[in-house]
Amino acid sequence: MSKVKVTITMSLDGFVAGPNQSEQDPLGIGGAQLHQWLVALEVFRETHGEHGGEVNASTPFAEEILGNVGATIMGRNMFGGGPGPWGDDPWKGYWGDDPPYHTPVFVLTRHPREPLEMSGGTTFHFVTDGIERALEQARGAADKKDVSIGGGANVVQQYLAAGLLDEMVISLVPILLGGGARLFDNLGEPKPALRQVQAVEAPGVTHIRYVREEKP
Repeated sequence: MSKVKVTITMSLDGFVAGPNQSEQDPLGIGGAQLHQWLVALEVFRETHGEHGGEVNASTPFAEEILGNVGATIMGRNMFGGGPGPWGDDPWKGYWGDDPPYHTPVFVLTRHPREPLEMSGGTTFHFVTDGIERALEQARGAADKKDVSIGGGANVVQQYLAAGLLDEMVISLVPILLGGGARLFDNLGEPKPALRQVQAVEAPGVTHIRYVREEKP
């Protein structure tokens, strides 16, 4: 059965990106440290046209990030291009002409824009009428596969607070960023309930899987 899921890396002090994010430094100051466990893996390097790398207990979690995913939802900040209208020469994302998604991607934004078709099967669709409409479109495009909530933190918070996330995999890295985008802010009341179903220790990271706990 298809699900709505998020796989995200977090620091020990709860941040998924460092402070002062920008187009030049999209993960913020120190944020690149979050993903050292991932970029060292063979499966990651293969998807970026490189050779070598490690195979370890993190490998299945890296494979899951886009595994069985039929569509992705992300926020304007993750897609990039700065706030405000798109302008005459609009931003095309951080990933070059062939982004790694290879499926439809739905970008939450306040500013309308025509779909952006890229190489390799990725098309960015820009959704201006909220998270539920984006999820409706993503489910329709996913053809019974999973829908991935790609980030950033604010988008994950919105789906978590609305009770629309079925599963979270948090890859916890033993670093302290001290500031930036905190994952579990802005959740409102009552707080979402999660149940841990898996924990796997790997070099430099611990992967913890949670599912949504249905409230009585």
